[in-house]
Amino acid sequence: MSFLRFFNIAAALRDLRQFLATRRKHDLLFAALAVGITTTVMVGFYLDGFVNMMPPWKRQITYIESWPADRSLEEILAQQKIDMEKKKVEDAKLEAERKKRQAEFKKIDDALNRWGL
Repeated sequence: MSFLRFFNIAAALRDLRQFLATRRKHDLLFAALAVGITTTVMVGFYLDGFVNMMPPWKRQITYIESWPADRSLEEILAQQKIDMEKKKVEDAKLEAERKKRQAEFKKIDDALNRWGL
């Protein structure tokens, strides 16, 4: 703690002012750029540890139906009609999710336009 006993804020500010007064403008500009770039990179690495851009991987299992080789054309067409109805429901859900997501992005875009960005 003996080091802090000799610390004087006024003297430190005088020394900093004198140091900056002896430097040329381009020296200070490049020093500020070096500090800014270094700080940006360090903060970027720090924040990168908290941001998870990729969703967690999930196992996707696909089940395949087994059909007999001797089924009739009527059975095939009937199953296709059933499958088509299921596909229409899934497509409607997907389209609703797309519209919702599009509305969210439009809201963000409108906010950015109001801010002039």
